Amino acid sequence: MQVPLQITVRDFPQSEALEARIRDKAAKLAEFHPRITSCRVTVEELRKHHQQGRHFQVSLDVRVPGKEIVANRAHHEDAYVALRDAFDAAKRQLEDAARPKRGEVKTPDRTLP
Repeated sequence: MQVPLQITVRDFPQSEALEARIRDKAAKLAEFHPRITSCRVTVEELRKHHQQGRHFQVSLDVRVPGKEIVANRAHHEDAYVALRDAFDAAKRQLEDAARPKRGEVKTPDRTLP
């Protein structure tokens, strides 16, 4: 399945390597939830860390039917590490969203007093 992907890079030059890594990771998200309708990725350099060097923030917005997955807490000095962390967080949320559809969620036993 081809995931509709929108990539936005802010406050630093976009590289082909970074875009290729984003496309690769977005394609792998389909393994965890088969019905992804869109994926928006924003990579930006934060300007508030002048003394500690460059920091990057990656925000992910993945939509599946009935749910929106948002992972926007990935901050790191390396854009690729921030990207990995954001996609890992989105992957865990997608697995949680797909689990009830696969019947892997235990239902509470209501017969107890």
